[in-house]
Amino acid sequence: MTLTGSRTTRERCQVIESESGTLTLTGLFTFHFSLFLIMPLQYNEYYNEKTGLTIGLNKLLFSRQTDYQLVEVYETDTWGNLMTIDGMVMLSEKDEFVYHEMLTHVAMFTHPKPKRVLIIGGGDGGTAREVMKHESVEQVDMVEIDKAVVEASRLHFPGVGDFDNPKLNVLFEDGIAFVKNVKVPYDVIIIDGSDPVGPAEGLFEKDFYQFCIEALTENGVLTAQTESPWVESYYPSMRKIFHALEDLFPLSGMYLSYIPLYPAGMWSMACASKSFHPLHGDVIERINEANQILDGLRYYNSEVHTGSFALPNFVKTIIER
Repeated sequence: MTLTGSRTTRERCQVIESESGTLTLTGLFTFHFSLFLIMPLQYNEYYNEKTGLTIGLNKLLFSRQTDYQLVEVYETDTWGNLMTIDGMVMLSEKDEFVYHEMLTHVAMFTHPKPKRVLIIGGGDGGTAREVMKHESVEQVDMVEIDKAVVEASRLHFPGVGDFDNPKLNVLFEDGIAFVKNVKVPYDVIIIDGSDPVGPAEGLFEKDFYQFCIEALTENGVLTAQTESPWVESYYPSMRKIFHALEDLFPLSGMYLSYIPLYPAGMWSMACASKSFHPLHGDVIERINEANQILDGLRYYNSEVHTGSFALPNFVKTIIER
């Protein structure tokens, strides 16, 4: 049995392959659930026609169709538990640390003393976990639109979230609407949304980033996930974000990380700042002095921080004006 998702559409199809032919289904697991017991499983996520990612599955652990999206968790044969949303990989137990460390610590070290942090999305809890490793943090507001994402993470990714930390305040609201109405500004805002479809589509619009800059303190820093440079269908969304940040912030740029289960492995992120440059000597010094944090990290360090902003030429051309 092969389960198939696509990065280019919210419609998620399930394909059952057998010697006698192929049956394509759309929607939730229902009448064919028993096939999990008798057939080997694979999960395919296509990001361009028939090209994509294949993961071996053992069983389905969680499936919930909400008002916003289809949230599922699988036990895999290699990557631990795997969460997908509308057929798109969000995280696995074995590689989530790359995404969460890079999305978080670039912003958190760029700011000299972040106290109030806002996370838009991030319902799996990994970004909040990394944020709260910084002693200066007093309050983290995580605004997640879908309760099912948090529930799935609590149940099947116990090592990812730190939901019982008293510094964390989880709000089940529309993140875009929340940012519009911020009364007390944040030192750091982290946009930990999914791909630009469904409820996350607005996270790639200039108006949203205008609200973000207004919701930041005078020295505020923002980071966001901004898709894969190897997938051409992402290019319009990537350009929109980086052109918007260039227009709105004094300092902005792209940096890269490498996440095995995301399309083509190379993943881009954005950093924008009102005053602090992420490659300033003071930032690098802060990183190197933070042994208490760095000793617990598996990907991020000062060399990775610096090198992640070095872009290949083909990546630079994607966001050129």
